[in-house]
Amino acid sequence: MTSVVDTSVKFFNSTMAGAPALTGAAGSLVALLDACLKDGFDIKTLSSLVVSGGVATATYTGAHSAVQDSVIQIAGVTGTLVALNGEQKVTSKSVTAGTVTFATNAPDGIASGTITMKMAPAGWLKLFGSTNPAVYKSSDPVASGCCLRVDDTATLFARVVGYESMSDASNGIGPFPTPAQMSGGGYWPKSIQVAGNVDWYLFADSRMFYFAPVPGRSQSNGFLCGTLRGFGDIVSYKPSGDPFACVLSFSTNSSVAGQFDGSLSNSPNSQIAMPRAFTGVGSAVFHYTWAPIGASAGISGLTNSAGPFPNPVDGSLTMVRRHLSPTGQNYARGELPGYMHIPQSSVYDTFKPGDQVVGTGQFAGRRFVAFTVSSEFAFNNTATNSNVSLGLMDTTGPWR
Repeated sequence: MTSVVDTSVKFFNSTMAGAPALTGAAGSLVALLDACLKDGFDIKTLSSLVVSGGVATATYTGAHSAVQDSVIQIAGVTGTLVALNGEQKVTSKSVTAGTVTFATNAPDGIASGTITMKMAPAGWLKLFGSTNPAVYKSSDPVASGCCLRVDDTATLFARVVGYESMSDASNGIGPFPTPAQMSGGGYWPKSIQVAGNVDWYLFADSRMFYFAPVPGRSQSNGFLCGTLRGFGDIVSYKPSGDPFACVLSFSTNSSVAGQFDGSLSNSPNSQIAMPRAFTGVGSAVFHYTWAPIGASAGISGLTNSAGPFPNPVDGSLTMVRRHLSPTGQNYARGELPGYMHIPQSSVYDTFKPGDQVVGTGQFAGRRFVAFTVSSEFAFNNTATNSNVSLGLMDTTGPWR
């Protein structure tokens, strides 16, 4: 049964009970991507699943990763309530009672069967690589079809390259960036040291995912500067369609402590790779992102392009989309789906990573999660309101 609410957006983070750990160990990022993109995680057998008045209540023993607005996958229901199987969006969770609830059109009753619940994956494919390196691709039939190769054989970082298509885990056509542009691929940081776990966030729909690690957390609880990486299809502005509107964000820095450059949240340096220009000709081209308020170098939650937060006039939080433009051009090819830039300063004084923001005005009915997206400060800096950049991600959906 299809959920009565949209389940296209999936989100995960390191604070969820049972979430995969990100460490300075080879393969930890691939394991995380497997869990979030294709497999799901934290499977539990339910004690009961009861429907009453359009609300289903799942009861279990122990802790579970589910939080409000996250998407779970129910399986194993038999009998008259078999329609409860499938993806469901969590409307509430009681930690003490061990329950989650979700809206449903199913009739009142007690579900039968050996019923399980897990965090629903984003629905991506792992084309090649049983372990490492790994190749991921959207399963959405309207997606660009581009592939992401992740080489996670190093400890503190992974190397990433996008391809228009791939024939195996190491060979493909249309790489972005090309070997000439970035030999060996770009860098995605994991941790600034081998020991210890790292905070992370992952947000996805069927065509795009964002990965936001906080590499310094393995060394200190106070090191909250992070970066925003991502791969997948943007929202194209080309009316006839743009089959090459797929982005890959990466760092060019081989030193982990400095791998904050090229963040999707702030990339005036034109190092976001796309397989071809919007015309469909040529090979890999670079783009930069910018917000319609302030300069392209404006840092979300830090640069006061729209003044401080809260707005002194009405107490508001300002959020805007980020657009993408080719190197040397100021026209917009498209925008980042789901992500919101904050063109105000002093945001960290009020909001902290993981906080939920309820939308108003044009964003009424949507909720957003705050997370660290800094792209100008080293990962081993202690958090202050002058160096922790916060962005917002729409967890309500759809993004498109």
